[in-house]
Amino acid sequence: MNSIPISVQGFARVKHELEKLEAMRPEVIQSIKEAREEGDLRENAGYDAARERQGMLEAKISYIKSRMPHFNVIDISTMGGEKVCYGATVRIENIDTGELREYTLLGPDETEYVNGSISVFSPVAKALLGKEVGDEAVVNAPKGRIEYEILAIEFNGPQIPPAD
Repeated sequence: MNSIPISVQGFARVKHELEKLEAMRPEVIQSIKEAREEGDLRENAGYDAARERQGMLEAKISYIKSRMPHFNVIDISTMGGEKVCYGATVRIENIDTGELREYTLLGPDETEYVNGSISVFSPVAKALLGKEVGDEAVVNAPKGRIEYEILAIEFNGPQIPPAD
C-alpha cells in the first residue's frame, strides 16, 4: 500500500476514533458474557447480536490500525501555491451546465468529517490535480465526460470539527 495523505486534524480525529473503539471492547465482551449466561447459545439472539457487534468492532479497529502506518501526516496550514494539490479547496464550474462546486481535496480517511470534501484519489480530484486557475479538467464519469473550469484555488485547511 502506498502513502495515504492525511491532515494533522484528520489524523487526530482518526486516532481518537481508534481509541474510542478500543475503549468499547470491555463493554462488548461483557455483553457476550451476559448473553452466554442466558443459556442455550443456539437460540440466543442476544448472544448472536453481541458476537456480531464484537466482529464489527474488531474489523473497524483492525482496518484503522492497518492504515495508520501508511499515513503521511501533512500540515495543510503551511501549504500554498498556484496548482491544485492535496489540501487545496478548489472552486470549479461545469462548462456545459454552469453549475458551480467547491471541493477540498483530502485523504480518504478524513473526507467523512468535512462537508464538501472529496478524496484526493477520486476521479474528480485526479482530474484537478496539477491544474491552475483557468485550466480545464476533464472527468470521465459513468454518465459521460464532464468538463470543469477551475475558478479558484485556496489553501484554507480542512474544517474538521473536534472529536466528541
